[in-house]
Amino acid sequence: MRRRGMLALPLLAAPGLATPMLARAEGGGVLRVIVPYAPGGSSDTLARLLAPSLGAVLGQNVVVENKAGAGSMLGTEAAAHAAPDGNTVILSDMPHTIVPAMQARVPYDPVADFAPVALLGVAPFAMFANVRFAAKDAADFAAQARARPEALAVSSGGSGSASHLVAELWQHAVGCKLTHVPYRGAGPAMQDLAAGQVQCSFSTLATAAAQVQSGLIHALGVFAEAPVAELPGVATMRSQGADLVVEHWWALLAPARAPRPALDRVAAALARVLASAEVAPRLATLGVSPRQESPEALRARIVRDVARWKDVVRAAGITP
Repeated sequence: MRRRGMLALPLLAAPGLATPMLARAEGGGVLRVIVPYAPGGSSDTLARLLAPSLGAVLGQNVVVENKAGAGSMLGTEAAAHAAPDGNTVILSDMPHTIVPAMQARVPYDPVADFAPVALLGVAPFAMFANVRFAAKDAADFAAQARARPEALAVSSGGSGSASHLVAELWQHAVGCKLTHVPYRGAGPAMQDLAAGQVQCSFSTLATAAAQVQSGLIHALGVFAEAPVAELPGVATMRSQGADLVVEHWWALLAPARAPRPALDRVAAALARVLASAEVAPRLATLGVSPRQESPEALRARIVRDVARWKDVVRAAGITP
């Protein structure tokens, strides 16, 4: 599974968050945050950004543990089978719901084996095009693609990656067919879009920021409920005839039987950290919008995404 090309930020201590301290998570000791990817990706960056402040508020050590492997399944399985004492959580993201659609066998249930703790934030996907390609917006691009089936190319971070599945979702919604060009990661996919080797790609602004700022690519539409400030003048996909909202999300999950009071304490501490003057600007730099959801709403989000990506994989004929 691809990882988004985000730069890791330096760790940020937050002395202003140190008091008053919340109660320790049930069972005491260290709060372990599993990141199911190698260091340097977006989930790892977020975990290491939040850990010092979260530990200060909770009054306990928060340790980030990278468990990469098997397309995030190794770390996710470890979290699912960890002791359900409230002292282990996993920082999951949208691929948590894509992996079950792309793998023939998954050693955990993405819904039943986890207790939602808290949503961290979201980043809407957008459609980007090379500036030399004459399309004023996503609707115009779709019209040209319908007139020339498979003549236009879309890059992705790899077969079955989030960028690939969002591209397939959009093509189905607007009734066009693009030629898929998979790359080994989102970075190379965006670089070749900027070079004009392909005509479009689907990603978050955080991944595409360097190429957008260079003036080599621009956004044609955003998969959000409403226009976003980071992409001024870019219309939503809904306003362009494609009723699609797609958000990359990051959240803390715990083993299914972890005690709810312990998880609620972590969620309360996280909400305070995300709203702090020290952390909030760093999230904006990453292109992540903090958002709070109830555990029930977060579970519903996961259930909805698991079903959505299974449908996309099936409809597109993508082979696990």
